[in-house]
Amino acid sequence: MNALLGFARFVDRINRGIGLVVMYGVFILMGILLWSSISKTFFVPSLWTLEMAQFAMVAYYMLGGPYSILVGSNVRMDLFYGNWSLRRKATVDIITVMFLLFYLGVLLYGALGSTAYSLGYWGSAPVEFFTGLITGSEEIGRMERSSTAWRPYIWPVKTIMILGLFLMLLQALSELVKDMARAIGRDIPEPKL
Repeated sequence: MNALLGFARFVDRINRGIGLVVMYGVFILMGILLWSSISKTFFVPSLWTLEMAQFAMVAYYMLGGPYSILVGSNVRMDLFYGNWSLRRKATVDIITVMFLLFYLGVLLYGALGSTAYSLGYWGSAPVEFFTGLITGSEEIGRMERSSTAWRPYIWPVKTIMILGLFLMLLQALSELVKDMARAIGRDIPEPKL
């Protein structure tokens, strides 16, 4: 259990650091939207602002998700849960985290397939495609671009999506370890903001 708790502390430290940096991404998003308003009012409207704001929001949301799980700011129905003991909460959380792990695994696999498609892969084995990119047996094909006038490549935002889902999966595993420790009676402190 000590090794698993060490893993949980390591994952928590990584996601806390990334979350504290990413939370300032809202200012980047505000800057993009401010420039969009200024350029539409006083100059020629910029082609890139809408999609760049969408990409910034994806990064903000996906990379901030693990931090949200870490600090427990996700929405929870506290009708019964709020009055339970820590051990009972941990036992119920073990069950619900299993559903979360399954869901995040499916999302991650879908994100891998979508990113492989954006890199020009047309097959049905995205994991093998990325393994082949590393070993040199696969090559990047015709890359997907947005259909707007700006036409940015799509793979960077999809790569951020993969990273965010992977970090959320690690954070869910960390929460599972901490809940198992609480369920057997170990004293695990609640996360600090």
